[in-house]
Amino acid sequence: MKQEKKKINQLQKQLPPEEELYDLAEVFKVFGDSTRIKILYALYQSELCVADIGEVLEMNQSAISHQLRILKDAKLVKSRRAGKTIFYSLDDDHVAKILAIGTEHLEERK
Repeated sequence: MKQEKKKINQLQKQLPPEEELYDLAEVFKVFGDSTRIKILYALYQSELCVADIGEVLEMNQSAISHQLRILKDAKLVKSRRAGKTIFYSLDDDHVAKILAIGTEHLEERK
């Protein structure tokens, strides 16, 4: 009984701070929308502007812009301006890795 309590205390001490856990949960919430996942997969293939993403996903630019804003706020997507056009891409390799690991997990379950 005493060893169990010690084990529980050790595990509690190893948990990240509550704020960090909250932030991580917020990142995963962003991945909880299939439209955003489609956008991320499209950007995994190529840097694209809103019009191109809309065409690929067969959605209107307003809906794409809304989702891009969420992805950008979560630091999953970055943008760059070229003249009047803004191009979007994955923020870094971590985003691609998350997508790849999620896909791999699903494949293993089949």
